[in-house]
Amino acid sequence: MYSLETGPLLASFRRAIQFQPSHSLSPANPRGYLSPQILWRPTNPSTRPETRKRPELTRLEEVVVTTGEEDEDAVLDLKSKLYRFDKEANQWKERGAGTVKLLKHKDTGKIRLVMRQSKTLKICANHFVKPGMAVQEHVGNEKSCVWHALDFADGELKDELFCIRFASIENCRLFMQKFNEVAESEAEKEERKDASETAGLLEKLTVEETKTEEKVKTEVEAEEKKKSEPEKADEEKKTEEAAPST
Repeated sequence: MYSLETGPLLASFRRAIQFQPSHSLSPANPRGYLSPQILWRPTNPSTRPETRKRPELTRLEEVVVTTGEEDEDAVLDLKSKLYRFDKEANQWKERGAGTVKLLKHKDTGKIRLVMRQSKTLKICANHFVKPGMAVQEHVGNEKSCVWHALDFADGELKDELFCIRFASIENCRLFMQKFNEVAESEAEKEERKDASETAGLLEKLTVEETKTEEKVKTEVEAEEKKKSEPEKADEEKKTEEAAPST
């Protein structure tokens, strides 16, 4: 009787396709039909996934990015969306969404407002907070506020009307409070500076006046002395002439 296990034809067929009886002969498959796993098994070792060469990874050098904020400390840092008023179109236009900061310079103490877009880091606003500037709540929206500024975000000074919107009323109020405090502080610094300069000028004028008075007094004394010398000589001469001769 012909046996599937010992037949020479089946044995050669098994060797050709790497047939394994333990995988194919079972009560569910008594005839030993080829399974899909065996049919799709690669016979060439060079095509096996574990022997394929992996592509070499390109290593990129680390690049140090300078933002110009290295010498400044953040006084305020809030996420927001910025708009500017287009006078020609007579409407608000979005400048970008990102983080608005109030940065204080470590050496000069000056504070500027800087805002960058969150993804591209493009500058949306860049200007100093100066005396006389003030932020006001936008009419009809408690999460927004507006202010005027000479902005340098586009590489040149432009008179801009900005509107900034926050996610919450608390953040908007915090921004308004900090901005106005900085503007008032800068105004006080300007007043103290002006007072100091005025005091220095007055002191200089006082010293110059004193020197002028002393100079005038010296000139008067010299003039009087100059006039008195001939008179004194005449008096001495008259005295000598009036004296009796012996």
